[in-house]
Amino acid sequence: MLSQFSILALGFGISGLTSIVSAQTPEANLSLKLEIQRSLDRGLRWLAKEQDAATGSLGDKEQPAITALAVSAWMADPSRPKGEIPEPAAKGYDFIASTAHDDGGFYVKGLATYNTSLSMMALLQEESGKFNQLILGGRRFLIGQQADFDNKGETDSPFDGGIGYGGSYTHSDLSNTHFALEALHYSKSLFADTGVDTSKQPDLNWDAAIKFVERCQNLTSTNDMDWASDDAANKGGFVYFPGDSKAGEITVKGEDGERVALRSYGSMSYAGLLSLVYADLKADDPRIQAVLDWLRKNFTLEENPGLELQGLYYYYHTMAKALNIAKIDKMQLSDGTRVDWREELAKKLFNLQAADGSWANTNARWMEKEPTLATAYALLTLEHIHSAL
Repeated sequence: MLSQFSILALGFGISGLTSIVSAQTPEANLSLKLEIQRSLDRGLRWLAKEQDAATGSLGDKEQPAITALAVSAWMADPSRPKGEIPEPAAKGYDFIASTAHDDGGFYVKGLATYNTSLSMMALLQEESGKFNQLILGGRRFLIGQQADFDNKGETDSPFDGGIGYGGSYTHSDLSNTHFALEALHYSKSLFADTGVDTSKQPDLNWDAAIKFVERCQNLTSTNDMDWASDDAANKGGFVYFPGDSKAGEITVKGEDGERVALRSYGSMSYAGLLSLVYADLKADDPRIQAVLDWLRKNFTLEENPGLELQGLYYYYHTMAKALNIAKIDKMQLSDGTRVDWREELAKKLFNLQAADGSWANTNARWMEKEPTLATAYALLTLEHIHSAL
């Protein structure tokens, strides 16, 4: 199974990217690593106090993804001895396993894709292999959620190839798609390494998944949607799903006059980069280079670009995952400034941490005012940073 650092480690992603500089020496990072560990200790203790003693769950019991994020944070703690499962994580695993269904999904009520993807990521961090069959079931479930509307086998619907929340939420979106691609990517690597027979397992239509992802990107050379734009403010960035951006619309001028385009925004642009990496695109792919250009132009830790404080901790989490997996040590901004994003993001989270060790967004969008969710995101962000120092 995956070691405590495997999911956080570099190496699954892409190399040779622009804006990469050599990593700092371990000595230069020692102080920051110690500060991060102190922050992690406080946050993890707070999570343990919030855990339901009877069920092992955290936060909304109908959303096992929150418990899964917390379990992932406990398991990725740099101070956790290899092979040891902290008691809160063990209780959390019991709760996650109790939400498994015969169809392979992990859910209680709704949002089955979101809950299954994050539950699988937590289960993958348990080193003994006891959850292998549950993970295989989760893979089958997620693959079965891939959309294929209209003509089967063709990507003639803009939602084809993507994955949505599941249930009555039939349309695909980039957030659920990136979570699902992440779980499928890491579980495929896991079973390839351990020799588990997956020959009878279905596989995702990765070409269709890539088509859906590129239809969420403002890049007219690869996106065939009418709303896609190459205007300077949006080129290369991503939106929530084809035809919808949570950052709204913008009027742009083109050869045929003015038209409406969708605004790119921060969290989805990092999710888009991650999706392209999980689909094994190369570093010099124009879709990857374009989103990196947008991220450089819009880099900030003060907000989720395009959404202000909405989804801020999700933004931090996707940022840390994406820049780590892309092996970017410093962000080369459009003005030439090089930002040590790990150090700056860590310090930002130190300042946002409450006296009791928790984090919470002041903006309630996407449940981030719920401290168990925001705290789990913050802890995982710091763990991603620590893993590369």
